[in-house]
Amino acid sequence: MATKAQNTNNNKMNIVFILADDLGWADVTLYGKTKLYETPNLERLAARGVTFSRAYAASPLCSPTRASILTGQTPARTGITSPAAHQPKVQLKASVPQKAAPNFKSVACKPVTRLDTLLPTLGKLLKADGYNTAHFGKWHLGREPYTPIQHGFDEDIPHWPGPGPAGSFVAPWKYPKFKAKYKNEHIEDRMADEAVNWLRSQDLSKPFFMNYWQFSVHAPFDAKESLIKYYQSKIDFTDLQHSPTYAAMVHSLDQAVGRLLDEIDRLGISDNTAIVFFSDNGGNMYNGIRETSQSGEEFITEPTSNRPLRGGKATIYEGGTRVPCVIVWPKLTKPGSRSDVMIQSTDFYPTILNQLGIALPIKHKIDGVDITKALKGDTQDRGPIITYFPHNPKIPNWLPPSVSVHDENWKLIRVFNNGKDFAHQYFLYNLRQDIGEVHNLAGKYPEKVKQLDAIIEAHLKDANAVLPIINPAFDPEKYHPEDIGIQKGGLRVAKRVEHNKK
Repeated sequence: MATKAQNTNNNKMNIVFILADDLGWADVTLYGKTKLYETPNLERLAARGVTFSRAYAASPLCSPTRASILTGQTPARTGITSPAAHQPKVQLKASVPQKAAPNFKSVACKPVTRLDTLLPTLGKLLKADGYNTAHFGKWHLGREPYTPIQHGFDEDIPHWPGPGPAGSFVAPWKYPKFKAKYKNEHIEDRMADEAVNWLRSQDLSKPFFMNYWQFSVHAPFDAKESLIKYYQSKIDFTDLQHSPTYAAMVHSLDQAVGRLLDEIDRLGISDNTAIVFFSDNGGNMYNGIRETSQSGEEFITEPTSNRPLRGGKATIYEGGTRVPCVIVWPKLTKPGSRSDVMIQSTDFYPTILNQLGIALPIKHKIDGVDITKALKGDTQDRGPIITYFPHNPKIPNWLPPSVSVHDENWKLIRVFNNGKDFAHQYFLYNLRQDIGEVHNLAGKYPEKVKQLDAIIEAHLKDANAVLPIINPAFDPEKYHPEDIGIQKGGLRVAKRVEHNKK
């Protein structure tokens, strides 16, 4: 039971933003699509607020979505279209090479590799409004001088620029200046400890903004041995989700959410703390995990399945961008409610700022929409959403450089220069009737294609996006369209991290 907070004269809403890494829409119990994974704390969170069934990350990969949350801008506008922020080269403007390999019709873009510190990020704006700020966990938007510290956060733990946890989830880790407190400490447990300790240190008469961006459930794939053994006993090989390691990772993610909820309740600040839970993209289907069944049989499996959605992380299909989302906003959201309103990660920026009474920055184009009506339980047409992904990831269900638009129940995918005579190629789906994106209706509804493609074109021009170009080095003899959507060589299997089990 929540206790009453002491000495709080804070009339501002505290903000806790929990961002999972690579957690798919079907990886949580909120939508009834999993029989294996257990997420009771997310259910507990959902009981306090509204669960969105049509929430979309701005990108099927992590860094672009993270930038969209902090800026309210799409990847087409920021130029951060793939996760390259851990790489040494600093590139603040997107570019496109002069040519590509001869088996590609279009030339993929090179992304921005750092979140520009000139941008008015949420961290900066809330800090300027008197908020205490802290970032815990994954960042992946740039190393010094582009860390959370330069983007408005007073604290940044463990101050790590990489794409995932350093070395493993279970200690020993490889963070340069962040060491485990005990043998086999789990990084998500430690991040929850650090976040709880920070909450306890706060002067609750001042509002706070906590970015709790989880390392879970990104590679490398390892977890607590006790949890792996527990899920080994639950494995059903007829279920497409049958990785005990991944299930254990989801379990630790959920436990960390529970730790934060417990502390918010204990401090008595539940009534003035808004909580957002979201994922940066869909579930991973291209890596492989070496597993052992309860009977001792070894097998290799993909981490998860996003069924009934098509594709997953790094694909522009639904499995790559439709993600779990719960928002708790006291006196605004109805406890235990659900919403079918379509929202995108760009929407958090204007919604949070407007709700806190913080002026939107001038000369900063915002692509997101204030979704307050949806938070209140009303219907809301927030308009079309754009997903820009000009890359060739070569994973299951991949497409050449593409962009998509969602408008009501329609979704159009434009594949740049991939049609006859380098014309664009189109895929049109009605998601109400075909959530698995099986039936391409582009030939049947040419006017709908034209209408939706005009929305895409308008956004790309407004965003001044750097676009893929026709590949001047294209060789039709080396072009194999049957390879599109295929991951050659099968799953990418890494050596499993072994921990001292004594």
